[in-house]
Amino acid sequence: MRRFFNLLLLATTAWAQGDFYLKEGDRVVFYGDSITDQRLYTTFTESFVVTRFPRMKVSFVHSGWGGDRVTGGGGGPIDVRLQRDVIAYKPTVLTIMLGMNDGSYRAFNPDIFERYTSGFESIIRSVKQALPDIRITAIQPSPYDDVTRPPTFAGGYNAVLVRYGKFLSELAARENLALADLNTPVVAALKKAKSIDPELALKLLPDRVHPGTGGHLLMAEALLKAWHAPGLVTSVEIDAESRQVTAENTKVTDLQAGEGLSWTQEDDALPMPLDSKDAPLSLALRASDFIRALNRQPLKITGLTGARYVLRIDGDFTGSFSRLDLADGVNLALLPTPMAKQALDVHALTIKHTQIHNARWRQVQVPMQDQKLERLQPAMESLDALEAELIEQQRAAAQPKPRHYELSPE
Repeated sequence: MRRFFNLLLLATTAWAQGDFYLKEGDRVVFYGDSITDQRLYTTFTESFVVTRFPRMKVSFVHSGWGGDRVTGGGGGPIDVRLQRDVIAYKPTVLTIMLGMNDGSYRAFNPDIFERYTSGFESIIRSVKQALPDIRITAIQPSPYDDVTRPPTFAGGYNAVLVRYGKFLSELAARENLALADLNTPVVAALKKAKSIDPELALKLLPDRVHPGTGGHLLMAEALLKAWHAPGLVTSVEIDAESRQVTAENTKVTDLQAGEGLSWTQEDDALPMPLDSKDAPLSLALRASDFIRALNRQPLKITGLTGARYVLRIDGDFTGSFSRLDLADGVNLALLPTPMAKQALDVHALTIKHTQIHNARWRQVQVPMQDQKLERLQPAMESLDALEAELIEQQRAAAQPKPRHYELSPE
């Protein structure tokens, strides 16, 4: 019986993964410069995976270092960086985003470009030699903001980064790499955000280089799309008159019908954790297709006779809707549901475990690696154990819970 259950669980997990790039047992290393070092697009990506695939075991290591180029930087030369911060973790998946610093913030220069292309090619060779089965995603550099502010020279610096990204597209084709464009969709969203709210749009890339939370969410969307991430959280359609239910990625039980409706849902995923109080992030959502592409949780109810209804989940007020709203369908992922609150708790644990890893790496391992300290290795192992405990809590927090729904006439 246990063997049957395990096989069933594996089959369910495989069905849920579909064409998604990440698979059971993967270990992902995010590698790059200060934009990766911000640990925002990377933690958004991790939290999406953990909440959308709560039963899939995938681990994440965040290895960005400010100022890095294809030759390395403050964390050491590239061979040191790759061995210590990538290869040592034996990843099955590696993302690489470099280029912002490599272009030297000036007009296109062929010699500088050649250093970038040869350096990036060398990184790919080194990683593949050490880890022959690794799957690599080359990330085309995120934009330098020449949209909300005037370019600093003719053509602008982002045009240089786009040229670097074109090289990565060609390299990906030659080397059988996955490719993620974190420039084109962010620039498009910047243009739309500027048309909506020019002042707030400045905060998407506050210093033109390092995105705020809204900009990083757009970057995470681009990476997840490149990985063929599913846009659906759950889908439920109920005909109140016939009591027919159609459900996807969830199980609906105990449907009761009277003046209103009540039922229980056991979902297979949580919505993407999003802070609705973050104004630049909210603007990024308005200026992009993030919700449609990655955060759909439709609830559609037909056959109702009243004019308006109140929806409560686990007794908490979720929203008030007209009969027509419900017949068209409402997106629960946009509402303050218990599931959304649970997802935010998961994201908080994502942040905490990456903070512990960063402290272990940047404050203990690297600055003390050349000192003969007896307690250095035990100290790092203790921090590793603390991070592992936080990851266990993160995974436990991501498991969906049965939720009781009540729809009552208003």
